[in-house]
Amino acid sequence: MIEAAKLWNEPNNKSHWNFDEIDTDWRIYARMVTEASSAIAAERPGLTRVLGGISPIEPGFIRNMAEKGVLDAVDAVAVHGFPLDWNHWSINEWPSKLDEIHAVTNKPIWITEVGVSTFGAEEVQEFGLQRTAELLSGKADRIHWYSLFDLPRAWPATTRHREAEGSSYYRHFCMGLVREDGTPKLALRHFANYTPEIGICQWFHFEDPRLDDGVRWLKELGVTKLRTGLSWADSLRPNADAWFDRQMSALEDFDVTVTFCFTPESCGIAPHHTSPPKCTTQFADFCARMIRRYA
Repeated sequence: MIEAAKLWNEPNNKSHWNFDEIDTDWRIYARMVTEASSAIAAERPGLTRVLGGISPIEPGFIRNMAEKGVLDAVDAVAVHGFPLDWNHWSINEWPSKLDEIHAVTNKPIWITEVGVSTFGAEEVQEFGLQRTAELLSGKADRIHWYSLFDLPRAWPATTRHREAEGSSYYRHFCMGLVREDGTPKLALRHFANYTPEIGICQWFHFEDPRLDDGVRWLKELGVTKLRTGLSWADSLRPNADAWFDRQMSALEDFDVTVTFCFTPESCGIAPHHTSPPKCTTQFADFCARMIRRYA
């Protein structure tokens, strides 16, 4: 079932919200979230609404959202952290990073993505999982490990920077507990020790052939809390509703946090999935339709 709706993904990261010269102070984003939150509440009062997980963890962004009234429209705020791969801070700083956000809001904090790549060595991920669990257990209302599966090498990572990021780009492909060929990595043998408290964030792409295997792995690991997404951009593809129906039916045994994000090219100020929309009401309408259909 859907237990929460998350509004966008990493809005303060240019790879997911292209605000340069378009939305320099996140005004469009703030209006979009407020409208979408109201539309969701009208469809299902009481459903938890979560502000899109921020990356990097910036108290200033949360303060900005509070000043614009956005925090009044959501029930929780989310953060993402990858200190062993992309962030410029130590894994041991996780508690202090949460304290920084607690200092600017009294909303519950959800950690909707935390993970470690196996880019350098699988042992790094094994250590990172265990240390993350030690540091964060009991410290957040939700914790979602990113991710179950490696990203197939033939697929692009969802980023505007691609190879310009150097090794940072290729770390995207190594975040799973399970390799592309379906075999487990070292860290997977420990994951069941932390479920159901720690859940999984696994994005299923449009008509993703890994869906059934994903459900099987999640159940074997004892996962009950799952974060995934329904893409606004994908909703305009042929047979989109059929795919969404199949995906959400397959995930009905989990407590799902569904993330709504990614702008259709035809709806963006710029023709890109990271673009702010030309009409924020269209995003709210998409969110409402998805909640009406699946929640």
